[in-house]
Amino acid sequence: MSVSASDATGVPSTELDAEFGRIDCGGSNRSEMTPLRFLERSASVFPDRAAVIYGQRTATYAELADEVQRLARVLKSRITPGERIAYLAPNIPEMLVAHYAVPLAGGVLVALNSRLAGPELVYILNHAGVTTLFFDAEFRHTVASIADQVPEMATTVEITDPEFGPTQGAVEASGITGLVAYPDFVALADDLDPTPIPWTVDDENTVITINYTSGTTGKPKGVMYTHRGAYLNSFGETFHNGFTGHSRYLWTLPMFHCNGWCTPWAVTHASATHLCLRAVRADAIWDAIDNLGVTHMCGAPTVCTTIAGSPLAHRLDRQLRITTAGAPPSPTVIGQLEALGVTVVHVYGLTEVYGPYTICEYQDAWDDLEPAERAAKLSRQGVGMVQAEDARVVVQGKLPLVDVPADGETMGEIVLRGNNVMAGYFKDPDATREAFAGGWFHTGDLGVMHPDGYIQLRDRAKDIIISGGENISTIEVEQALVSHDAVLDVAVIGVPDEKWGERPRAYVLLNPGATLTTDELVDYARKLLAGYKVPRDIVFADDLPRTSTGKVLKFELRKDAAEGSA
Repeated sequence: MSVSASDATGVPSTELDAEFGRIDCGGSNRSEMTPLRFLERSASVFPDRAAVIYGQRTATYAELADEVQRLARVLKSRITPGERIAYLAPNIPEMLVAHYAVPLAGGVLVALNSRLAGPELVYILNHAGVTTLFFDAEFRHTVASIADQVPEMATTVEITDPEFGPTQGAVEASGITGLVAYPDFVALADDLDPTPIPWTVDDENTVITINYTSGTTGKPKGVMYTHRGAYLNSFGETFHNGFTGHSRYLWTLPMFHCNGWCTPWAVTHASATHLCLRAVRADAIWDAIDNLGVTHMCGAPTVCTTIAGSPLAHRLDRQLRITTAGAPPSPTVIGQLEALGVTVVHVYGLTEVYGPYTICEYQDAWDDLEPAERAAKLSRQGVGMVQAEDARVVVQGKLPLVDVPADGETMGEIVLRGNNVMAGYFKDPDATREAFAGGWFHTGDLGVMHPDGYIQLRDRAKDIIISGGENISTIEVEQALVSHDAVLDVAVIGVPDEKWGERPRAYVLLNPGATLTTDELVDYARKLLAGYKVPRDIVFADDLPRTSTGKVLKFELRKDAAEGSA
């Protein structure tokens, strides 16, 4: 079938075919895009290269592909196309296998947030219509308590991680109906046709995964990714991260979060090595950096803080690249990591856009800036990645969409479109229509457009503080306060005020051993912020409530403030 050009030229494609001498080539000049192809290629070209390293476990690309094929054959024999298969597991090799085996079998992967409570998991499993659940033994008690509340879930498969510890008892004594051990489940492939399943799909727009949003403002929504979107986004990740066959990627970012920003596919695309990490701890990260040759990792700013603030931190004599997102990193943390010889790359995105969408592309002219000024440039969200389009900042709530001035001051809503925007919300057409009002995806994030075309996030629409008619960006206030040497982290929210409507309250975490008073911090902030932005209401906290990806749960802080709790 010839490709239609009538939309672009107004001339019917048949006339253009005749003019250009184009004929139907029988499909030889097109194949459907799927990231499954990445593993097929790496296993063929680099069969003996290390694909996965995890504790004492290693696997070459040939071995990884074989494991994927075996599991996929078992799944394919038991499910119908499009069936949802869920995983509840940390960043262990089985989770990586799932990103290939489930779609290879024709299923749809639902990677579950391992920090969710039982009722939250029940909602997602039922909403997605999950029929098979794979789970790590650490979560056996959770699964046992909810299994009978998910009627469509006929099969549960327990994964035992020898790097974590012994299982919590015999499978048959678990009380979970239909439970089978992971090795026994994969071994069922021995009785099936050994012919490899083709690493292809009939339609690149088929859903490959469903990722559920955090649900902080309502019930979680299932974000649908396609094979095409995952394929193209992976190319963007490979390019912007600079992955090569010699890269060693440390899994500090949860694979359940936006499918690890599509990095399970991107690292394999480059035939690089996955370094799995069960838990994000400073000692484990620095051990991997020093002993496993880590070249790349990703994570929220809290991961950056963990690395920079560790007693084990030291300046590196080789390149290490950290890609961060999830919340705007403070220039202070960026500067601390740069001092260690770590290159920080700032990206921005959401679950609905496969993870990262924009990147703060480095400009050579920034070499001449003072470190603090350069870090401020690097903290911006930047420009569209190669696989995406340019982001826009538009007047909030106005249709048709109108761009705000590119003056770095006027706030508006960030809207996105392009190849790595979701196919929609699973079983929720109303929410999908609302999200795409005006033909662009509405992020709900407020930001500004700088004259150089770089966007900068100011706040979530629900987090902005309006005090005496003036908008206060909580991010701006947080970054000012965290630049104090004694401050480790800060979260700022708006609380009711009889005179001003709202006023900022800051929840402050201090560095270990540091001391600081409210008056000292307020005086410091006055040097950096307009007076109406300076919080006089400061709570020195022991911890901050966070999502599993490091974002501060500000709605919990607002709830505590409303209840009079600090």
